[in-house]
Amino acid sequence: MDMQAVLKAGGLGAVVLIVLSLLGFIPCVGCITFILTFVAYVGIGVLAANWMPPPRTASGGATNGALAAVVAGLISGLANMVISGIYFAITGTAQFGQALSDLPPDQLAALSELGIDPGMLAGGAGIAGVLGLSAVCCTLGLVLAALLGAAGGAFWGNSHPN
Repeated sequence: MDMQAVLKAGGLGAVVLIVLSLLGFIPCVGCITFILTFVAYVGIGVLAANWMPPPRTASGGATNGALAAVVAGLISGLANMVISGIYFAITGTAQFGQALSDLPPDQLAALSELGIDPGMLAGGAGIAGVLGLSAVCCTLGLVLAALLGAAGGAFWGNSHPN
Protein backbone atom coordinates (compact mmCIF):
# COMPACT_ATOMS: atom_id res chain seq x y z
CA MET A 1 0.00 0.00 0.00
CA ASP A 2 1.34 3.38 -1.04
CA MET A 3 -0.03 5.98 1.37
CA GLN A 4 1.16 8.91 -0.73
CA ALA A 5 -0.84 7.67 -3.73
CA VAL A 6 -3.86 7.04 -1.50
CA LEU A 7 -3.81 10.52 0.02
CA LYS A 8 -3.13 12.25 -3.29
CA ALA A 9 -5.95 10.42 -5.09
CA GLY A 10 -8.25 10.75 -2.07
CA GLY A 11 -7.67 14.49 -1.79
CA LEU A 12 -8.21 15.13 -5.47
CA GLY A 13 -11.25 12.87 -5.43
CA ALA A 14 -12.69 14.72 -2.44
CA VAL A 15 -12.51 18.01 -4.33
CA VAL A 16 -14.29 16.44 -7.32
CA LEU A 17 -16.96 14.89 -5.09
CA ILE A 18 -17.60 18.17 -3.24
CA VAL A 19 -18.03 19.99 -6.56
CA LEU A 20 -20.45 17.27 -7.71
CA SER A 21 -22.31 17.59 -4.42
CA LEU A 22 -22.67 21.36 -4.88
CA LEU A 23 -23.81 20.90 -8.47
CA GLY A 24 -26.42 18.43 -7.22
CA PHE A 25 -28.37 21.30 -5.62
CA ILE A 26 -29.21 22.61 -9.09
CA PRO A 27 -32.62 21.26 -10.10
CA CYS A 28 -32.52 18.48 -12.72
CA VAL A 29 -28.72 18.22 -12.42
CA GLY A 30 -28.82 16.10 -9.26
CA CYS A 31 -29.66 12.89 -11.15
CA ILE A 32 -26.65 13.39 -13.42
CA THR A 33 -24.28 14.19 -10.56
CA PHE A 34 -25.57 11.10 -8.73
CA ILE A 35 -24.35 8.88 -11.58
CA LEU A 36 -21.13 10.89 -11.97
CA THR A 37 -20.38 10.24 -8.29
CA PHE A 38 -20.17 6.50 -9.01
CA VAL A 39 -17.88 7.17 -11.95
CA ALA A 40 -15.75 9.42 -9.73
CA TYR A 41 -15.28 6.62 -7.18
CA VAL A 42 -14.00 4.31 -9.90
CA GLY A 43 -11.77 7.11 -11.20
CA ILE A 44 -10.35 7.69 -7.72
CA GLY A 45 -9.42 4.01 -7.57
CA VAL A 46 -7.78 4.22 -10.98
CA LEU A 47 -5.79 7.30 -9.93
CA ALA A 48 -4.62 5.63 -6.73
CA ALA A 49 -3.45 2.58 -8.68
CA ASN A 50 -1.85 4.74 -11.36
CA TRP A 51 0.18 6.68 -8.79
CA MET A 52 1.48 3.47 -7.20
CA PRO A 53 5.13 2.74 -7.94
CA PRO A 54 5.62 -0.15 -10.38
CA PRO A 55 5.20 -3.07 -10.38
CA ARG A 56 1.48 -2.73 -9.92
CA THR A 57 -0.77 -5.64 -9.04
CA ALA A 58 -4.52 -6.05 -8.98
CA SER A 59 -4.55 -6.60 -5.22
CA GLY A 60 -2.33 -3.58 -4.54
CA GLY A 61 -4.42 -1.44 -6.86
CA ALA A 62 -7.63 -2.62 -5.21
CA THR A 63 -6.29 -1.84 -1.74
CA ASN A 64 -5.05 1.62 -2.72
CA GLY A 65 -8.20 2.34 -4.74
CA ALA A 66 -10.52 1.34 -1.92
CA LEU A 67 -8.64 3.40 0.67
CA ALA A 68 -8.41 6.45 -1.60
CA ALA A 69 -12.12 6.29 -2.41
CA VAL A 70 -12.98 5.97 1.30
CA VAL A 71 -10.77 8.98 2.13
CA ALA A 72 -12.46 10.99 -0.62
CA GLY A 73 -15.91 9.78 0.42
CA LEU A 74 -15.30 10.60 4.07
CA ILE A 75 -14.07 14.12 3.37
CA SER A 76 -16.84 14.89 0.87
CA GLY A 77 -19.47 13.21 3.05
CA LEU A 78 -18.61 15.37 6.03
CA ALA A 79 -18.56 18.46 3.83
CA ASN A 80 -21.90 17.44 2.34
CA MET A 81 -23.42 17.05 5.83
CA VAL A 82 -22.46 20.62 6.64
CA ILE A 83 -23.61 21.92 3.25
CA SER A 84 -26.96 20.08 3.52
CA GLY A 85 -27.54 21.40 7.02
CA ILE A 86 -26.89 24.96 5.90
CA TYR A 87 -29.03 24.52 2.79
CA PHE A 88 -31.92 23.10 4.82
CA ALA A 89 -31.56 25.83 7.45
CA ILE A 90 -31.83 28.49 4.74
CA THR A 91 -34.52 26.99 2.51
CA GLY A 92 -35.95 23.85 4.04
CA THR A 93 -37.67 25.14 7.16
CA ALA A 94 -39.70 27.74 5.29
CA GLN A 95 -40.69 25.28 2.58
CA PHE A 96 -41.46 22.56 5.10
CA GLY A 97 -43.47 24.96 7.23
CA GLN A 98 -45.48 25.96 4.17
CA ALA A 99 -46.06 22.30 3.29
CA LEU A 100 -47.27 21.61 6.85
CA SER A 101 -49.66 24.56 6.74
CA ASP A 102 -51.10 23.20 3.48
CA LEU A 103 -51.94 19.83 5.06
CA PRO A 104 -55.63 19.18 5.73
CA PRO A 105 -56.62 19.36 9.42
CA ASP A 106 -57.44 15.64 9.57
CA GLN A 107 -53.90 14.71 8.51
CA LEU A 108 -52.44 17.06 11.12
CA ALA A 109 -54.69 15.39 13.70
CA ALA A 110 -53.43 11.98 12.59
CA LEU A 111 -49.84 13.13 13.09
CA SER A 112 -50.73 14.44 16.55
CA GLU A 113 -52.35 11.10 17.44
CA LEU A 114 -49.09 9.37 16.55
CA GLY A 115 -47.26 11.67 18.94
CA ILE A 116 -45.64 13.75 16.20
CA ASP A 117 -45.82 17.49 16.72
CA PRO A 118 -45.86 19.02 13.21
CA GLY A 119 -44.32 22.27 14.50
CA MET A 120 -41.31 20.30 15.75
CA LEU A 121 -40.49 19.11 12.23
CA ALA A 122 -40.21 22.63 10.86
CA GLY A 123 -37.67 23.80 13.45
CA GLY A 124 -34.41 22.42 14.78
CA ALA A 125 -35.57 18.80 14.71
CA GLY A 126 -35.90 19.04 10.94
CA ILE A 127 -32.28 20.16 10.63
CA ALA A 128 -31.20 17.40 13.01
CA GLY A 129 -33.11 14.93 10.88
CA VAL A 130 -31.30 16.10 7.76
CA LEU A 131 -27.94 15.73 9.49
CA GLY A 132 -28.87 12.28 10.83
CA LEU A 133 -30.01 11.12 7.41
CA SER A 134 -26.84 12.54 5.90
CA ALA A 135 -24.77 10.52 8.39
CA VAL A 136 -26.54 7.30 7.39
CA CYS A 137 -26.11 8.08 3.69
CA CYS A 138 -22.45 8.96 4.27
CA THR A 139 -21.84 5.58 5.92
CA LEU A 140 -23.50 3.69 3.08
CA GLY A 141 -21.64 5.88 0.60
CA LEU A 142 -18.31 4.89 2.17
CA VAL A 143 -19.06 1.21 1.63
CA LEU A 144 -20.02 1.89 -1.97
CA ALA A 145 -16.93 4.07 -2.42
CA ALA A 146 -14.67 1.29 -1.15
CA LEU A 147 -16.22 -1.24 -3.54
CA LEU A 148 -16.08 0.99 -6.61
CA GLY A 149 -12.61 2.35 -5.76
CA ALA A 150 -11.33 -1.19 -5.31
CA ALA A 151 -12.81 -2.19 -8.66
CA GLY A 152 -11.15 0.73 -10.45
CA GLY A 153 -7.84 0.16 -8.70
CA ALA A 154 -7.84 -3.57 -9.40
CA PHE A 155 -8.60 -2.98 -13.06
CA TRP A 156 -5.83 -0.42 -13.47
CA GLY A 157 -3.31 -2.35 -11.39
CA ASN A 158 -3.92 -5.49 -13.41
CA SER A 159 -3.98 -3.89 -16.85
CA HIS A 160 -0.97 -1.55 -16.30
CA PRO A 161 1.63 -3.41 -14.25
CA ASN A 162 4.54 -1.14 -15.29
